[in-house]
Amino acid sequence: MTDIRELLDRGREFRAAGDPSSAARFLAEAASHAPGDRTVLTELALAHFQSAALGKAEGVLRDLVGLDPSDGYTRLLLGRTLSRQSRHVEALPQLRLAAALTRDPDVGAELARVEQRVTTDREVRPLSP
Repeated sequence: MTDIRELLDRGREFRAAGDPSSAARFLAEAASHAPGDRTVLTELALAHFQSAALGKAEGVLRDLVGLDPSDGYTRLLLGRTLSRQSRHVEALPQLRLAAALTRDPDVGAELARVEQRVTTDREVRPLSP
């Protein structure tokens, strides 16, 4: 199966059915045939994120940022992926950019949540000199 549209559709079907791991297999194959297709890569990143393959999601999202640094949704997903890995400090710049690019109140709320988490983490574990 090498029709990118068919692979994308199958991946979306599996993701919608709650099987992101199977979705990722189809979407990874689609991405191998169309490595610059932002739609395919976004769906692949979402499948990885939803299946908790966070390292893979991060890699795909960084590729997407390279393709379009002004994509606020990609920045949001990358920030959420980093945050989910407890890499809150690394997530902040991505979430700040996402908030500025999208001006979406939900993105602003996510940014505030992670900022609070960083503040709490610093209060609990002071930085070493």
